[in-house]
Amino acid sequence: MTEETTTERPSAAARPADESGAAALGRGGRMSRSRKMVAVLRLLRGEDLEMVSRGLGVTAATLSQWREAFLAAGEAALASRPESGEALVSERLKARLGQALIARDLLEEKIARLETKRLWTAGGRSRQVSPVRGKPYGLAMVWRVWLRARATAG
Repeated sequence: MTEETTTERPSAAARPADESGAAALGRGGRMSRSRKMVAVLRLLRGEDLEMVSRGLGVTAATLSQWREAFLAAGEAALASRPESGEALVSERLKARLGQALIARDLLEEKIARLETKRLWTAGGRSRQVSPVRGKPYGLAMVWRVWLRARATAG
């Protein structure tokens, strides 16, 4: 019978450290966003690029790319105007929405004030009674009279 050999991967604690003392990269050779940020901040504080790259086990070119990306993102965050067309459209739409909400609120207040005066009954009839028919004026009649008065006044 042949004996099967299983090769298990040793745990991080059991693995020997690199000769340079570099910290092992994360899963798949990737570093987390926070570790990249710490590395870039070390560079910005004046630590030597070569020393930081050796300490982390990444190339100096990779560290330089992280630094440039970090600085570009910081510069974009400080911009007073959004640069993308999508952001400009979004701001315009937000302004129009704000205007529409204000107009709606003002109309609701006006409606509430008018309803408290009770110029109209619930059925759309005026409280004013016609002297000829003895019935309240309808909304259509009031509208026609108002339009006629407006046309002759101008």
